[in-house]
Amino acid sequence: MHWNWQNPGWPDFKWDSAALAVSERRFLLGAGAVIGSIHHLGPDQHNELLVHLMSSEALTTSEIEGEILNRDSVQSSIQRQLGIAAEKRRATPGEQGIAEMMVDLYKSFAMPLAAETLFDWHRKITAGRADLTDVGRYRTDPEPMQIVSGPIGAAKVHFEAPPAKAVPKEMKRFIAWFNSSAQRLPIPPITRAGIAHLYFESIHPFEDGNGRVGRAIAEKAIAQGIGQPLLLGLATTILAHRKAYYDALERANRRIEITEWLTWFASITLEAQERSIAHVEFIIAKTRLLDRLRGQINARQEKALMRMLREGPAGFKGSLSAGNYGTITGASTATITRDLADLVEKGALTRTGERKHARYALNLTST
Repeated sequence: MHWNWQNPGWPDFKWDSAALAVSERRFLLGAGAVIGSIHHLGPDQHNELLVHLMSSEALTTSEIEGEILNRDSVQSSIQRQLGIAAEKRRATPGEQGIAEMMVDLYKSFAMPLAAETLFDWHRKITAGRADLTDVGRYRTDPEPMQIVSGPIGAAKVHFEAPPAKAVPKEMKRFIAWFNSSAQRLPIPPITRAGIAHLYFESIHPFEDGNGRVGRAIAEKAIAQGIGQPLLLGLATTILAHRKAYYDALERANRRIEITEWLTWFASITLEAQERSIAHVEFIIAKTRLLDRLRGQINARQEKALMRMLREGPAGFKGSLSAGNYGTITGASTATITRDLADLVEKGALTRTGERKHARYALNLTST
């Protein structure tokens, strides 16, 4: 017996609920904080949060698989699908497709999972791919579906999925489990999302795109668990721990007892939730700052602040310098000095260092 699906107990996963109890409680408390904070957002701020979470998830879930997309194109596609005014940008089929999947995931979070939903997501994320045989359907190639690394002749097999002929039956059982686990004797949100992701990845039903679809399924499970259509941003956090993610999946793919995997997944989920809370708080503080400064700053200062705020809670990389300010605004040296000093005096920026070493950061704590 080499893989979990070859175990006689498959797919009856075992885990220690007590080992996850604290994480589940923390998650539900955090979910309440996120939902409560969102109620303080106006329509524009709520849309800003949605677009940020969806676009970040679209970009990072693709980057995990080695596909780099254009942020502005993805955001523009998401905004248009949500009915939000946006600058029209040309998007590749892949950028348009992943954006469509994220919006569909958000809008249909409460709906039961169905094979046709998965096929539709697969068509979206593989749009424009001429190298795939099975698009919008389960894989049919009789050759083993393996995850490998290393040189030809000395490759390491990290996982081998069930044969293609077994996939329809396995997926029918998976979908039935996913839907019943949300209704009859529901499983706690983190646990259910972690099982769903591992279970789906173990079947690996598609020729390509399993990671992106699997992470979307985990997001759906989380959203159903809290009863709110809010993407948590799991992929963004997983990307920051990509090697650990693959290592944890590889270990779990050999077992039926999955407490270790669920414990790891819980830590990622809680970290993702903390990022979401930070972004909601950032949007609220940003709105207060701009409201306070309205009518008190000039167009150059506003342009520079908006550029800094676009970076989100992580802030402007390396902080803002006089040179950066000049690049953003086109102002002269004397004007830059006056503008920056005024922004510090008004409490919009904080300053560290002197003269050419001076650096400026957003001050959102005084709002």
